Amino acid sequence: MKLKINDYRVRPGSGINLEDYPTEVMPFYKSKKHYKKLLEEDVEELSALQQLHYASHRYALLLIFQGMDAGGKDGAIRHVMSGVNPQGCEVFSFKQPTANELDHDFLWRTSRQLPERGRIGIFNRSYYEEVLVVRVHPEILRSQGLPEELRDERRIWNERYQSITDLERHLHRNGTKIIKFFLHLSKNEQRKRFLERIDEPDKNWKFSRADINERKYWKHYMHAYENCLAATSTNHAPWFVIPADDKEAARLIVSRIVIESFGELNMEYPKVTAKRRRELKAIRRTLVR
Repeated sequence: MKLKINDYRVRPGSGINLEDYPTEVMPFYKSKKHYKKLLEEDVEELSALQQLHYASHRYALLLIFQGMDAGGKDGAIRHVMSGVNPQGCEVFSFKQPTANELDHDFLWRTSRQLPERGRIGIFNRSYYEEVLVVRVHPEILRSQGLPEELRDERRIWNERYQSITDLERHLHRNGTKIIKFFLHLSKNEQRKRFLERIDEPDKNWKFSRADINERKYWKHYMHAYENCLAATSTNHAPWFVIPADDKEAARLIVSRIVIESFGELNMEYPKVTAKRRRELKAIRRTLVR
C-alpha cells in the first residue's frame, strides 16, 4: 500500500468528524522485520535532511504532537527522530502549567521554547492544550486568573483559535515550518494499552489514575479536537490525523510526512566563496607538508 500524506491532512476551512477518520489502516509493511527496515531507511533520510537543515540555517522546523493518553506520542517521537543529531533538535513536554506560567498569556510558556533557525523543535503536547483540556474542563479556565469579562465561554475558544492561527502565521512568515500531528486512537485500543501498563511491571510508571478519570470525558475530547482541528488547520500549518491504533504504521506515516515537509524547504549547504576556497587550499598545503 503506497503512503499518500495528503490522505491524512485536514483541509483548511472544512468541518471535521473524527468518526470519518480511521484509527487503523492497512499496514505499509509486510512484517516486523520489514517495518524496521522501512523505518531505518526513513530515519537515515531524516538524519541527512536534518544535517542539511542545520547547515543551511535558513528555516526552523516545529513538530507538534497531540493526542489522547496512550496515543503513542512518546514512541513516535523516540523512534522517528532516533537518528537526528541531538545538537539540532530539542523535545519539550508541556504538563500542567505552573503558577508562574499562569501569570502570563496562554502562549507564553511555549513561545519561549520555539526552535531557532537550523533546528527542530518538538512539542509533546503544546499550546493546543488550552483549547482541548481546558475546554473539556472549564473549571481550569476559571482558575487561570483571567478577568471575568475575558473568559466568556461563548467567545473564548474562537478567540484562542484566532490567537493560535495568528501566531502560526507570524512564525511561517519568519521562516518556521510547522507540522501538527493528532494521533487518532480508538477508545478500545486505549483500554488495551492501559491494561498493558498495569500488567507489565516495566510500564507501571506510565499509568496514573488521572488517565482513567480523563477517559470518562472521551466524547467531550473528541468534540474539542474536531473543533480545534477544523479551526486551526491551515496551508502553512496543517494538521495531520494519524491512525494510531497500529503504532508501527503511525510511525511510518509520521516519518514520511516529516521527510516530505523537509522537501518543501529551499535548503542548501552554504556556498564556499573563491576567497574561502583559496584559504582552505592554503591550509591543506600546510597540513600535507
